Amino acid sequence: MKFLIFGLFTSLNFFAGNAFADFDHTHEKWDQILKQYTTRKGNQVYFKYNELKKNEGVLNSYLNELESLKKEKFNTFNQDQKLAFWINAYNAYTIQIILKHYPLKSIKDISSGLFSSGPWKKDFINLFGKKISLDNIEHDTIRKEFDEPRIHFAVNCASIGCPSLLQEAFIGAKLENQLDRAANNFLQNKSKNYVKGNTLYLSKIFKWYGGDFDQKYGGFKNYVLKTLYLPQKDYEVEFNDYDWNLNEVK
Repeated sequence: MKFLIFGLFTSLNFFAGNAFADFDHTHEKWDQILKQYTTRKGNQVYFKYNELKKNEGVLNSYLNELESLKKEKFNTFNQDQKLAFWINAYNAYTIQIILKHYPLKSIKDISSGLFSSGPWKKDFINLFGKKISLDNIEHDTIRKEFDEPRIHFAVNCASIGCPSLLQEAFIGAKLENQLDRAANNFLQNKSKNYVKGNTLYLSKIFKWYGGDFDQKYGGFKNYVLKTLYLPQKDYEVEFNDYDWNLNEVK
């Protein structure tokens, strides 16, 4: 009987401990993938989908880590740790769905349904015991719960027109610096954002999500001028074409 009670007690401790097991806030597995399977040319980062396709287990191992995290444990994270988790999850699951359909020319070649292009509404992500989509992560979680418009320079849609992947995992302890670096890298990429005369030629990201910059930065134009150290004057704004071609190493 004593052995039975001891065994039951040990099992309960194991499951309790497992539910609150330490989570790797450095996201080391994802960090190693980004370092090994990306290459940078100028301000543009390209992904080696063809190479990772041959070794998908390393990505699945990281995603299993995310999927094993219990909501109770996640709730103990600070805000920066939570935001880093969601950014990394979005980017890693985007890579996963590209690999499932690779080779392809554009992420928009993947469909979420009969009348939709792109996988963003597809419920293929299993986190905290339910199926969710990339849109759920970006719009229903990140944009809704975090007052941080710089996430638009951090989440990556696997396209040339997107802000480039940071070649390292986002982590809570370095998040502020990482978001600033991601923003600077994007804004200084003259194929996506540039100034000519009195006109700002900007990425359509600012057309789609410019309102997210209102509360924290007084508008996306103010944010751009401040970040690029441009003189404060009344610039016109035009939005550049968005390149949906896959951001792959050729």
